[in-house]
Amino acid sequence: MILEFATALDVGRTRTNNEDAVALDADAKVAVLADGMGGYNAGEVASGMATVLVCSSLVQWLQTHSGPTPRELAQAMGQCVGQANRAIFDAANGNPQYSGMGTTLVMMAVAGGHLVVGHVGDSRAYRLRGGQLQRLTRDHSMLQEQLDAGLITPAQANRSTNRNLVTRAMGVEAEVSLEARDHSLMHDDLLLLCSDGLTDMVGDEGICDLLCHTHASLQETCQSLVDAANAAGGRDNISVVLVRAGGEAVALGKR
Repeated sequence: MILEFATALDVGRTRTNNEDAVALDADAKVAVLADGMGGYNAGEVASGMATVLVCSSLVQWLQTHSGPTPRELAQAMGQCVGQANRAIFDAANGNPQYSGMGTTLVMMAVAGGHLVVGHVGDSRAYRLRGGQLQRLTRDHSMLQEQLDAGLITPAQANRSTNRNLVTRAMGVEAEVSLEARDHSLMHDDLLLLCSDGLTDMVGDEGICDLLCHTHASLQETCQSLVDAANAAGGRDNISVVLVRAGGEAVALGKR
């Protein structure tokens, strides 16, 4: 299974600095995206640490483990996130300038014939297959908890001013749990990792339309998503990663 990667990051229309970060290793089939938060410049420190540390440590693990099972891969991803989380937490508590910093994270890896997606917070992963867009992650957020409990409707959620209150993030506590699941991956599937700078501005229907009807290179499709978020207001930094599955048409994983 050959994978093609592309990414785009943009500061948006209202921010002066970019607290999103992306790390890719196309050869290892690993992608990591993070959306930082915190005081002056601290958010970008947290997201930068998360992406670099998680990506590099997972690539190193993959180089020494051939054909891991989905469970083994998910456990390795969780361990990499745990180690990076502790480094961010220690930096936040050891430097007043970084106090309170943290970051969300979403990541994917393909190894041993399996796709595993993991996340912390409200950065998301999607899969486009046959013109249908499926969200592969469920936000760790107050808004999602209210939706799950039936306290608000999806329409009310779209108008909520509490969209960015996450219930799980890296660097906030000494330990954090990565939610990781394995999914199927087939020829012509398109995977999207993104920060809420995209999803707060462009709904799932709009994202699906752009992915389905943008007949261009993968890089140009990334840019079309960024442009759409900015056209809708660009209230936050925007980061996207697209991964197109090619090669032999085979089904991987379980879901």
